[in-house]
Amino acid sequence: MLTYLTAGESHGPELSGILTGIPAGLTLDIDEINAALAARQGGYGRGNRQKIEHDQVIITGGVRHGKTLGSPIALTIKNRDHKQWSEIMNPTSPETPENTLRKVSRPRPGHADLVGGMKYGHRDMRNVLERSSARETAMRVAVGNICKQVLAALGIKIVGYVESIGGIHAEGSQPTDVALIEAAIAKNDLRLTEDNQVVAIHDLIDEAKRNGDTLGGVIRVVAEKVPAGLGSYVSWDTKLDAKLAAAVMGVNAMKGVEIGDGFENAEHPGSQVMDEIDWADGQGFSRNSDHLGGFEGGMTNGMPVIVKAAMKPIPTLYKPLQSADINSKEVKKATVERSDTTAIVPASIVIESVVAIELAKAITDTFDGSNIDRLKRQVEDYREELKNF
Repeated sequence: MLTYLTAGESHGPELSGILTGIPAGLTLDIDEINAALAARQGGYGRGNRQKIEHDQVIITGGVRHGKTLGSPIALTIKNRDHKQWSEIMNPTSPETPENTLRKVSRPRPGHADLVGGMKYGHRDMRNVLERSSARETAMRVAVGNICKQVLAALGIKIVGYVESIGGIHAEGSQPTDVALIEAAIAKNDLRLTEDNQVVAIHDLIDEAKRNGDTLGGVIRVVAEKVPAGLGSYVSWDTKLDAKLAAAVMGVNAMKGVEIGDGFENAEHPGSQVMDEIDWADGQGFSRNSDHLGGFEGGMTNGMPVIVKAAMKPIPTLYKPLQSADINSKEVKKATVERSDTTAIVPASIVIESVVAIELAKAITDTFDGSNIDRLKRQVEDYREELKNF
């Protein structure tokens, strides 16, 4: 069974991850993982933390001579910024006045600070924000890229990109061809498929930065060549679109998920929403549109899987909002932590990654995921079976 777990704090020594269930025999491209980590650090609107970190994955288990063993894969990403926080974030040294100078007692609205402190009894909310920080998503990108490599070996391609930032949408149609999307988003630093709004969005980000404000946006992920029948209709917890929605909502700052045209479908009659069925000799069944995002009854239907995510603005504002001190109970401005004006561009890499993880889970749950060559044969045989249904 494909599962993963991450550990580590934003300014701690490192991030750690354990990934189980990856088939044996997969030739793992470490450079591809590191390229995904670098992409997560990029994008217009990022803050100074990214000038410090240079994320590189270290694999300490589950891989030998460049190939997966089928055993748990152990991953590490060092936090370079930790050396500036080594006493404050020391895992074993006792508390002293010197190493608690950065205590947080004024929670930020929209962040986990206050509720996390209340739940776990932390009087220093740094204990909350260090783990609830989006820094943790670096490890999810590493895990997700390994899953992307499994999917790619099966002919399944996936990409995440930005559809809008701060209410400004890239003009033009949204494609479903992954290769075309990848070529288009490489041409600008916002991961937009069209360049027509790049200048306007740059200006909007610059204005928000001057005002000490932040911006959110909408992310779109497309996965193509996903075989029909992943997931199941038999129970609510077997529906794959529900699992994808949960995975997306598990990413920091995500406040909405759509499958396909999502909320727009609710505004149209069924005759304009349902994807009509076609059949071609040698190809089997297909759909004439993809309003439902590649899903029917909680199962993939063979069309491109389309997942959209709405990201709220980052809750750390350099012109902080009103808060209250948890000790004195005085109304004061919230704590200011180093942050970005917008993180929608790196978030598109993160959402791409968690979608890849869930699709890889579904594949290895459906077929024998012990060995990559056996998995390839089984998926190919299944595709042929579907063509002849």
